[in-house]
Amino acid sequence: MLALLVMIALIITACSSNGGNGGNGGSTGADNGSGNKIDTGATVTLNTFVSVSPRIEDINTNAVTKQVEEKLNIKFKFDATPNANAADKKKLMLASGDYPAVFLSGNFTQAEQIDYGKQGILMPLNDLIEKYGNEIKRAFTEDKDLKDAITAPDGNIYSLPHINDCFHCWYSQKLWINKTWLDKLGLKMPTTTDEYYEVLKAFKTQDPNGNGKADEIPLSGAFNTWHGIPSNFLMNAFIYDNDEDFFYLKDGKVQLAAAQPEWREGLTYINKLFGDGLIDKEAFTQNIDQLAQVGNQEGDNVIGSVTAGHIGMAFSLAEGQNRHKDYVTVPPLQGPGGVAFAGYYKAYGNGQFAITNKASEEEAIAAIKMADYMYSEEFAILNEYGPEGNYWDKAKDGEKDVHGNPAKYTIKPKYWDLSTTFNDTWDQMGITRRTREIRESWTAPADMFSQQGYEFRLFTETANNYENKQPEETFPLTIFMDENDAKETIMLRTQINEYVRSNMAQFVTGSKSLSDSEWDSYVKGFEGLNLNHYLEIYQKAYDNKKK
Repeated sequence: MLALLVMIALIITACSSNGGNGGNGGSTGADNGSGNKIDTGATVTLNTFVSVSPRIEDINTNAVTKQVEEKLNIKFKFDATPNANAADKKKLMLASGDYPAVFLSGNFTQAEQIDYGKQGILMPLNDLIEKYGNEIKRAFTEDKDLKDAITAPDGNIYSLPHINDCFHCWYSQKLWINKTWLDKLGLKMPTTTDEYYEVLKAFKTQDPNGNGKADEIPLSGAFNTWHGIPSNFLMNAFIYDNDEDFFYLKDGKVQLAAAQPEWREGLTYINKLFGDGLIDKEAFTQNIDQLAQVGNQEGDNVIGSVTAGHIGMAFSLAEGQNRHKDYVTVPPLQGPGGVAFAGYYKAYGNGQFAITNKASEEEAIAAIKMADYMYSEEFAILNEYGPEGNYWDKAKDGEKDVHGNPAKYTIKPKYWDLSTTFNDTWDQMGITRRTREIRESWTAPADMFSQQGYEFRLFTETANNYENKQPEETFPLTIFMDENDAKETIMLRTQINEYVRSNMAQFVTGSKSLSDSEWDSYVKGFEGLNLNHYLEIYQKAYDNKKK
C-alpha cells in the first residue's frame, strides 16, 4: 500500500510539473521576452554543482540567480567552487558518491560521459528533452551537427555543452602584421610565403620604427597559448595544420599531417626564417605574459608581426594604449604548392549540464526545464550581460548590427568599466546557447578600434581574411568513440602531440637538421608511438560518425 501511494504521489507531482507547461517552448525562449514565470508547479530545490568565476561576488545573491529562480520557480542550492579547483573537486565528488543532483559546470569529456553513463551516475536526457526541451530541440534543428556531436555511441545524450558560436574563435589561428610599418616601407600585404619572407627581411633591415637601432622583431609569438606559435600558422601554406591534433583528411582517410613530406617542406621554410633572424628566438619558449611585456614596453614598438588568436594578447587594449591599432590580419599565405589554409576550430566542447541519479523525478523535470531555458536567447543575454537596463538595452531605431541590418541590442559603455568583481551577471557560467545570430545582432560600434568595438573588429578581420578558407573536410574536434578506445587515445594523443611539437621546435631552431637521415629517423619514431593504431581508432570513430 505504501509503495502504491508513493507511485501515485510521483504521478501527481509529474502531472503538476508538466500540467502548467502546455507546450511551453515558446515561453521559455527569446520569443517570450516578457520575463513571465515558467510554471514548474511547486518550488523545486536543485542541488547544483557550479564552477564560479572569481569575478562573481556571491553566486547565491547574484542578480541572474535571483531572476532565474523567480522565472523557473526553483531554488538553487549551489555547491560552488572556484574555476581553478573545479576539475579536482568534480572527480572527488564522483569517486566518493557524494555528488549533487545537477551539474551546471560538469566539464564532462566524451569518455567521462560514456563511463558515468554506463555506471548509471549520469541520467540519459533523451526522453526529458523530447518532452520538455523545446529550445534544445530548436537547437538541434538549427544546428544540424549538434545532436550527433553530443550523442554517445549507445544512442544516449548524457550532457549538454555550453555553446558559444564565436565566429572569430572558429578561425583563431591568426597572423597580425604592423600595417603602419608596411605603409612606411612602401610594402604590400604579403599573399605568399616568398612575399612574406621579403616583408620580414625589410622589417629587420630597414628600421621601420625609425629609432636608428636594429631592434625590430619581424615575427614573434608565444608558447602554450591560444594559437601563438608562429610555425603552425606558417605550416598551413604547405599542409593543413590545426595545431590541436595535427589531423587532416584525404579522401575520407584520417592522416597525420606531421608525418607527411609537405610537413618537411614547411619546416624547411620556417627554419630558413629562423636562421635568418626573422623569427623571434623567444617565440617557442616565452609565455603570453612575456610576449605582452615586449609588446607594451616603454619607448618604440619593436614587433613587426605576431601570431595570436587576437591582437589583445600581445598589446594592451586599454584606452590611451594605441599600439594595437597598427595591426591588421594577414590572410592565409600561399605556399609554393598552391596551399593556403586557415585553421578551423568550430567545436562544441565538453558537456557541462548533466542530471545525476541523485535527482528525483520532480528535480529531473525542473532541471531539464532550466537547461531548456538556458538554451534560449533571453538567457544568453541575461547570463553574460545581466538584467536589461543595467549594462544593455534594446537597440533604438536606426542602430545597425555588424551586417548593416537593424540591431536588436546595444551594450552600454558602463559594461566596459566593470570592476574586478560584480554581482549582476553570471559571466558565462554554466550553459548558454550564444549563436552567431545573437552575437552579431548587437549595435556595431562606430569605431572598431575602440575598446567597445573590439568584437566587431575581430568579426571583420575574420570575415575578410579567414572565413571558409579551411579545407573542404576537416576532422571534427568533438567526436565520440568506444569507452576503451577513448581511454587508449588519451595516452597515445598526449605522446604523439608532444613528439610532434618537440620535434617541430627542434627542426625550426636547427637543433635537428632536416637532412634525409634526421627526417627519416623522425618519421620512423612514430612507429614506436603506435601511430597506425592511433589513426585506426580515429578512423573508426570518424566512419561511425558519418554513418
